[in-house]
Amino acid sequence: MPQATITHRYRFCAAHRLHTDRLSTDENWVTFGKCNNPNGHGHNYVVFVSVTGDMDPITHQVLNGQRLDEIVQRTVVQRFDHRDLNQDVEFSTQTTTGENLVRLIWDLLVQEIPTGRLSKVGLIETRDNYFEYSGLPQDRQKKDEVRHG
Repeated sequence: MPQATITHRYRFCAAHRLHTDRLSTDENWVTFGKCNNPNGHGHNYVVFVSVTGDMDPITHQVLNGQRLDEIVQRTVVQRFDHRDLNQDVEFSTQTTTGENLVRLIWDLLVQEIPTGRLSKVGLIETRDNYFEYSGLPQDRQKKDEVRHG
């Protein structure tokens, strides 16, 4: 069965402050600079969601694009758009870095997208900051088992 990857792009705007209680005020400033501003700051985030799998023999799709859009809109965009990321329950114990955000988006989507299909999540935070996450090694192993099993 032929395989393909489909990638859709989504956008949301959100605010945050890079800060951790594990560092002193001075250490936070040295580590996060202007992004540690107590008033926070915002970004126009762009998210890329890639899904890989066998192409359906009838539709020739890996996953219906409208279904993917519905999942991402409901799970990611509605949750984060025009919000303060620091107020999200998932960030109560971790810093709102791009690395943590892209991993959280993966964790939210991997529960919704058919098993083994989510292959990568990319996140543009600024012109110069791009983050990518492809799951944990055991997630990739499961994908390989689904593909080759």
